[in-house]
Amino acid sequence: MFGAGCLLRALRSCSSIPCPRHKPSAKLSVRDALRAQNTNGERVKVQGWIRSVRSQKEVLFLHINDGSSLESLQIVADSSLDSRELAFGCSVEVQGQLVKSPSKRQNVELKADKIDIVGNCDVKAFPFKYKKRHPLEYVRQYPHLRCRTNVLSSILRIRSEATAAIHAFFKDSGFVHIHTPILTSNDCEGAGELFQVEVMEGLFKATTVKLLSNCPEDVELCHKFVAPGQKDRLEHMLKNNFLIMSYTEAVEILKQASQNFTFTPEWGADLHTEHEKYLVKHCGNVPVFVINYPLVLKPFYMRDNEDSPQHTVAAVDLLVPGVGELFGGSLREERYHFLEQQLARLGLTDTYQWYLDLRRFGSVPHGGFGMGFERYLQCILGVDNIKDVIPFPRFTHSCLL
Repeated sequence: MFGAGCLLRALRSCSSIPCPRHKPSAKLSVRDALRAQNTNGERVKVQGWIRSVRSQKEVLFLHINDGSSLESLQIVADSSLDSRELAFGCSVEVQGQLVKSPSKRQNVELKADKIDIVGNCDVKAFPFKYKKRHPLEYVRQYPHLRCRTNVLSSILRIRSEATAAIHAFFKDSGFVHIHTPILTSNDCEGAGELFQVEVMEGLFKATTVKLLSNCPEDVELCHKFVAPGQKDRLEHMLKNNFLIMSYTEAVEILKQASQNFTFTPEWGADLHTEHEKYLVKHCGNVPVFVINYPLVLKPFYMRDNEDSPQHTVAAVDLLVPGVGELFGGSLREERYHFLEQQLARLGLTDTYQWYLDLRRFGSVPHGGFGMGFERYLQCILGVDNIKDVIPFPRFTHSCLL
């Protein structure tokens, strides 16, 4: 009993004494590792996919990327580490010390003492090859893997920043974000924000300036390899005031054009993409607002301009280079009797009684607009096909995921 009691006291005493243990590695993204200011040998852990492997007699070099930045992090390890299964495309977890790099190509590098393979990659079967620039048409066949390419990962980061910048613009302007129904019985477009063309221009320019500031490398990659010359075109848009013309003026310009259009321009007909792109070129590749469309072309809720005999509504489209229509919006018809007459003419009074109620009980002048988010990305990056700015595009005969 005595021996057992001594042993129990000894165990209790031992358990109360802190045992020496290694400081756990701080987990960093590749982006945070590259931006790290403290390079005094801090122990870190980084996870990502191998972009390149180079083995020398005494040193093993890896470059890994986790999608958080365009630049990859260089890993330096002793050649004695087992590197037989390390290959382009496989996922790894690397632990070691973050140190200042002697190379001028990067500020820091990770001196690894442990490299674990998380997932192997069959290099021969993997559709993307090391150091090969694949056409966007080819990459589009692999929506589940294409985020691992430089261009698509850059576009995804730009999408993320653009979404945040748009929300920040409206929040800073005093707007409130609400979630409207995805499923609705109503056939209408637009939102409920106050309608001003200045808001549209401000949104476009503020969002774009923020992207250029927050994602310079990603935007530059697209401008360099996807759309050479787009940088100058974008700067031209940002430094000039957007123009304004009426629908009637636009139709007259199109009628006088020497270009042969597939759809003949005439007053009362909708503008097609070929017309919209021509108008932007005619205006010196500066975005242009087209206002006051014929009533017959627009939904019932757009405000009547009372300008017979033309009879137009207070609608607007923003046309931009390379894309055509980017924004669409209007003043809403806030006058009860005008709206009542429109709904009666269309036989929609019962269906939209709730909409009439909004005019009966404290109506106010208001308007709204919508922006094609993917079209915006096309416009600033110069990407021709909208499928290449959508993470998982859906189109005819293609719904892989």
